Amino acid sequence: MARRKHVTFGRRADLRQAADNLVKAGYGQSESEAARLPKEIAAIHAEIDARKKNVEAGKAGLDAAKKDQRTREKDLEVVQAKRSKTEARLYEVKTNKEYSAVLIEIEEIKQEKARMEEEVLVLMEAQERLTGDIREAEGRFKQRESEGRSREATLKEQLRGIEADLAGVRTERKELATKLPANILADYDRILRARSGLALVPVTKPNFCGACRMTITPQRLQELRAQSSLIPCESCGRYIYWPS
Repeated sequence: MARRKHVTFGRRADLRQAADNLVKAGYGQSESEAARLPKEIAAIHAEIDARKKNVEAGKAGLDAAKKDQRTREKDLEVVQAKRSKTEARLYEVKTNKEYSAVLIEIEEIKQEKARMEEEVLVLMEAQERLTGDIREAEGRFKQRESEGRSREATLKEQLRGIEADLAGVRTERKELATKLPANILADYDRILRARSGLALVPVTKPNFCGACRMTITPQRLQELRAQSSLIPCESCGRYIYWPS
């Protein structure tokens, strides 16, 4: 951070009045809240949407499992028909060799049928799990949706109050700002934006910056006690002053 010069005033009262005006003119914290609340509302919407998508993804997975099961069951019917047809050939063969070959074929079909039945069973178990997961996800979604709507209503009410206050504060600030040197106001506004709406803080006794808790040197403390200048904190850059 570039070192800023002290802002010097001719009389002690001038500095005190300037500091008072800066505090009165400051509305950065309200501005920060006015900017933060819509983001918090958007975050609530995002979380609710994410939970809703989770439910929808579960339902899509369940539909896919049901579709796979129907497909496997149809394949199983085909295999069963193939087995019946092959078993009927046992009565048509003429030699022991042919009879043995048909038996081998029937055994292979049985194994295929057993494998497909196992796949159907796995799909049915997966559907049971998915049904339970969906039920739980829907419960969490509905609860969070209810909580989110309540919280959103509270935040919107807060936002309306802050915006109403800001409308009046901006008008008052505009008038108060005319009593400050332009360079101080410009610097002050820059710090407001950079430091979350807090640009001017008192010294916290015995010798700390009221914002970042940085230790203030004895020389600067003397200058602050004399109230002959507005001094920036060497750590956070905010203006600091000695409280009355």
